[in-house]
Amino acid sequence: MESQHIENIVIVGGGTAGWIAAAAMSKMLGAGVKITLIESDAIGTVGVGEATIPQIRRLNAVLGLDENEFVRETNGTFKLGIEFNNWGHLGESYLHTFGDAGINLASLHFHQYWLRSRAEGNPNGLWDYSLHHKAAYNHKFGRLDRVGNTSMTGLAYAFHFDAGLYARYLRKLAEASGVTRVEGKIVDVALAAETGFIDSVTLDRGETISGDLFVDCSGFRGLLIGDALGVGYQDWSKWLPCNGAVAVGCESTAPLLPYTKATAHDAGWQWRIPLQHRTGNGHVFCEEFTTEEAVTETLLANLDGAPISDPKRLRFTTGRRDKFWHKNCVSLGLASGFLEPLESTSIHLIQSNVSKLIELFPDKAFDASNEIEYNRQVGHEYELIRDFLILHYHRTDREDSEFWRYCKHMDVPESLTEKMALFEGNGLLYKDADDLFRESSWVQVMVGQGLMPKNFHAMANRLSSEQLSGFLNDVQRLIQRATKDLPTHQDFINAHCKADLQ
Repeated sequence: MESQHIENIVIVGGGTAGWIAAAAMSKMLGAGVKITLIESDAIGTVGVGEATIPQIRRLNAVLGLDENEFVRETNGTFKLGIEFNNWGHLGESYLHTFGDAGINLASLHFHQYWLRSRAEGNPNGLWDYSLHHKAAYNHKFGRLDRVGNTSMTGLAYAFHFDAGLYARYLRKLAEASGVTRVEGKIVDVALAAETGFIDSVTLDRGETISGDLFVDCSGFRGLLIGDALGVGYQDWSKWLPCNGAVAVGCESTAPLLPYTKATAHDAGWQWRIPLQHRTGNGHVFCEEFTTEEAVTETLLANLDGAPISDPKRLRFTTGRRDKFWHKNCVSLGLASGFLEPLESTSIHLIQSNVSKLIELFPDKAFDASNEIEYNRQVGHEYELIRDFLILHYHRTDREDSEFWRYCKHMDVPESLTEKMALFEGNGLLYKDADDLFRESSWVQVMVGQGLMPKNFHAMANRLSSEQLSGFLNDVQRLIQRATKDLPTHQDFINAHCKADLQ
């Protein structure tokens, strides 16, 4: 009896998406599956995804990476969160950290106790009880799972790294696991007459490569999922209006910050990502409200160091494919959709979708139920992230420019409206099981953008005023003690994972 197991996977496109897919599938599926990756050195990659979120550590663990080596090989640094400047109000900043503020107590989130203390006259902000905030602004970092023998969690972190070096690093791992890389441009995609499935692709030098399963990592174009199979694209620009970016690297400056910066300007925002060898910068903007020339001028005027490259223009449309998996083709990365880099979710979506693909891995029969469930799960995750990103733009008091007036007054998805209303009442949040972002993330961004609850949960009244004050003071003492013992971010890198920059 002929085996129905997938035997031949063809990945079209390299870059971060292609090589994450190749490394993960070769590791998880084993030597019984042949994996071929097609990419062309003549086709550039977007390469702006240099900031991540903590879920990338799961991928690294699955791949068996040594974290110090990984950081060293990618010229990486560590990331405790994202600083948002000028988003809710001009001149205001907040840090969306990867950790919880304070300590949850008796089945109630810490922010509820903070809201009660605020109602009783406590002037401290939410971040006065954040270990991540204290460490980040003291430029400190260390691997800290827990604070002493207390219930306070330690530092949750992610990475900044050079996306090109990361793809090269993953390529080395994937090829060591048996993945075959083929150089060339695809000039034709052949479909099976009876099923419409992809049968093979033809390269510019005439070689034809057949496969059972095709993975489209060809970037915004969607060479397979879009051009060949005709799967449409849902445009979310009415909620996430930015549609372009200008990116440029600059010289590094001290101190080495353990967080990303996102600074809002008149018609978009600017990112700052510190690496060991340079700082990555870019200005995301909406071309309906400004010009590329104005954006480039603003970007260059707000660099910390001298530019080391010419500005690079990128164009995109926020949204997602109508289907991420269609017939025998699964799209990943930019071929599947694009959610702007505001919360560093691009690389997460690649690894998350690869994980779902492996969990729902088909056989040659390609049962429709696998495809339907994959598209449901991935689509739901996209929508949840979409709502979180919209929150940053919509929950603002800025009306100083046409762009921000549009964002403040635009209609948003009902799912986000309901979440904001629930929180505004008495600080409640409903956590969707599939939501990438934890309750603490929603709390930090809502409060940081100026959405303050009118009341707090009644359970916070279980403590007397004296007990509440003592609890909050104890939290601050623990944070102070833990931060004091941490090395600086630069010293930690020098001791454990300094790149060879020669």
